[in-house]
Amino acid sequence: MRLLKPTWVTHEDNKPIFSVDIHPKGDRFVTGGQGGQGGRVVIWNLAPVLSEIDELNPKVPKMLCQMDNHLSCVNVVRWSCEGHLLASGGDDKLVMIWKLTGEGSSSVFGGGGKMNVESWKCVTTLNSHSGDVLDLAWAPHDGWLASGSVDNTVIIWNVQKLPEKVAVLKSHTGLVKGVAWDPIGKYLASQSDDRSLRVWRTADWTQQEVVTDCFVDCSATTHVLRLSWSPDGQYLVSAHAMNGGGPTAQIIERDGWKQDKDFVGHRKAVTCVRFNSNILKKLLPSSPKTQQYCCCAIGSRDRSLSVWLTSLKRPLVVIKDLFDDSVLDISWSSNGMNLLACSWDGTIACVEFGLQEIGHPLSTDEKNALYERMYGKSLQRNWNQSFTGSQIIENPELLQTMEEINDKNIKSSVKEEMPKPAAASEIKEVSKPVGALVSANKQIETRLPSGKRRITPMFLTPAPVSAKDSAEVPLINEVNTSFSSSSPSKSKIIVETRKESVPVKISPQPLSQASKNSETTRSTSLVTLQPPGVQMNQLMCSDVPGDQPIVHFIRMLESVKLPSGATVTKKSGPIKMQITNGCNVTSKGSFAKIEVFKKPDDSQPVWETFLGSTIRCVAANRKLIIVCCDDMTINCFLVKSGARALPSILIEDLAVCICISECSCCLVLTRTGLIHMWDLENEKSILNRISVRSLLSNKGSVSSCTLTDANLPLITLTDGRAYSYSLNLQTWVLLSNPLDPVSKAGGSLSKSVSTTLPLASLQKSIPVHGTTDTLPSGVTLSFLESQICASTLLRSSAEFKHWLLTTVNHLLEKGPECRLRSILDELMGPRCTKSNKTPKSDLILGLSKDELLKEILKVIKTKLPWQRLYKEYNEQMCD
Repeated sequence: MRLLKPTWVTHEDNKPIFSVDIHPKGDRFVTGGQGGQGGRVVIWNLAPVLSEIDELNPKVPKMLCQMDNHLSCVNVVRWSCEGHLLASGGDDKLVMIWKLTGEGSSSVFGGGGKMNVESWKCVTTLNSHSGDVLDLAWAPHDGWLASGSVDNTVIIWNVQKLPEKVAVLKSHTGLVKGVAWDPIGKYLASQSDDRSLRVWRTADWTQQEVVTDCFVDCSATTHVLRLSWSPDGQYLVSAHAMNGGGPTAQIIERDGWKQDKDFVGHRKAVTCVRFNSNILKKLLPSSPKTQQYCCCAIGSRDRSLSVWLTSLKRPLVVIKDLFDDSVLDISWSSNGMNLLACSWDGTIACVEFGLQEIGHPLSTDEKNALYERMYGKSLQRNWNQSFTGSQIIENPELLQTMEEINDKNIKSSVKEEMPKPAAASEIKEVSKPVGALVSANKQIETRLPSGKRRITPMFLTPAPVSAKDSAEVPLINEVNTSFSSSSPSKSKIIVETRKESVPVKISPQPLSQASKNSETTRSTSLVTLQPPGVQMNQLMCSDVPGDQPIVHFIRMLESVKLPSGATVTKKSGPIKMQITNGCNVTSKGSFAKIEVFKKPDDSQPVWETFLGSTIRCVAANRKLIIVCCDDMTINCFLVKSGARALPSILIEDLAVCICISECSCCLVLTRTGLIHMWDLENEKSILNRISVRSLLSNKGSVSSCTLTDANLPLITLTDGRAYSYSLNLQTWVLLSNPLDPVSKAGGSLSKSVSTTLPLASLQKSIPVHGTTDTLPSGVTLSFLESQICASTLLRSSAEFKHWLLTTVNHLLEKGPECRLRSILDELMGPRCTKSNKTPKSDLILGLSKDELLKEILKVIKTKLPWQRLYKEYNEQMCD
């Protein structure tokens, strides 16, 4: 085995590389990430990575092509299975399809003299996602492309008829961060921040399985959740699962979707999993028989990479501290001998294996024979006369029937059985698991003036399920799994499109008391259907998922909500500010007026200004006044003079909350649950369209939205949960959860902390249940460590010190010693780091590491069983 780290593979100033993929031919690879002013896709020659001779040869090009078409960071790049096309997706919400042209070499635009050896052209741009595209996956037959996005959807694209969609899958309630195809084309798996993994049937795009148990305890999230199927199709391995409080990669068996195995050992969350595409074999010792197995690589936030063989109980190799930051993507070469990984630190690594280490791959004939034994005979067919795919029929009886009619009408038989790209009129938008229901053969689709589609569903009745449809035909004895043999029939529902509104009888749902007090709350309507007495929720369809208000009640501390026609006075520090809506009504319309007074008792304002739209929310600091209006603009004025500080900022929906810090960081929350955040002083965007929808999985509504002392968004919900958004991790971080059993168990430890402190004030709703003496020590330790992390994020030095000392005392009583040593090593700082590492800061949240270490050692000194540990670290401090 060889480990290589080519320093020349980089994206300008070591900017993050979010994705890597090796071409099916194995001669090149592609990286995606950040570039100069936006996203960047770079195609590299693999030969200089593997060969030092080629690396030093000036005639062998290293970079083949650089493409800077994406407007924002590129999150994922994937070659098609045949290698003819390249797909990329990024933060600009776009999926781009690239193709090699014969135009020869060219200079890189703005590349300072760099030359493109090859010319790759963007042939199609797909723009149906309303959020960042985080993952892509090509179907085994190359006819479909799946894309997962932060808009909570998965879109299946028909590659032969782009931009035609085959299906839009909408069941996820959180950011979709990973998609993967079953190698035989029967299933698509997707993983999301909503702590679920969903398996979809490609025949009708219904949900085959929803896996949640192994993700319930996942508190933090990762930038990506890249899952993978084994090449034999028998196992699906997920990213970022938990088992016993530790991070794992969960193994889900195709046979009954069992979840009793996982890969363990990584210290932090698993970000990506990638199976070697080959099924491998080795000779058994003292036996002429061979053993067949699969190989899987796992990357983690702990900066390490592990490689596993399914024939071994322990990993084949674990490479620790491979990068300086989280591993984000992994790719195997088609021959199975080379493995590439990329990291947030802007570098890649290559691991080269030998046949003796990893095993010999099965030949194509051996692989197809294995598929025959497991799933039935493989059929090589032309789909729609436009591409060739290998699809497996997982039912021998059905296979025999098809072979009997093969000579008569083979083409029609294949089309009836195999999933195929749908026409534009057949696109399915799946929002919930489909049960045994049948509908009347007509639905009314109304086109609203805004361009949205409203579908009025007809009366639903239970459908009879025949024994033939529900029975599962067992496979041959060599395979234990069994799959349904039924082939869903095509829907016969006719959608009638109307341009005008369809009158329906609306029965408004009663408002809660909290909703009655909010100006921004809308009632949820129910549509009364025929026959009378049957009701179901009205379905809203739109290109932008989630166009309904989800922020029902917000109790603001720093802003004032202003109804139309109202006059509100607000004191902000030494000044008084008065807002009047609906004043000075003229033939041109009414105005909203802002007045600022130097003293609270003054009757004449220092300055005044007018706006042409009703003001909804106001926030101010000593420099700026920020107002949100009904025309969906954010307006900024200087406190001293009233002059505009910035042009009007336009957002996509009405704002229900706004707050601003003393350093002019402005946070805005819209009624559809999207957060915007800007540094107004430096005119920079910090966050753009970050959704709070994934936080509302337990049906809690938003209670407050504000900024922490570290200028991070802080969301509290009505059920007591509190979240902050980590700019470094680019995800939501849980700070308080009264519903969590670990938090309930550790609630008694919080009673000694003053509720005026930031973290304690968020967690005051956590119930206190006796003492922690009867709890497993690991539960208490989990609670304590979560408190330390939350205090660090909130930059609460007093609470950090309190929970650190409490954790040390707990470890001295209960252990384990390794956890105690990790705390001491962290505080020792540069004296414990390797010489090639950058020295760490001497401060934590403004607290001296040396002083904290001395205080902890004083505690250890009083414990007789720990004298050896005290002596060891005390001597290091004296050195």
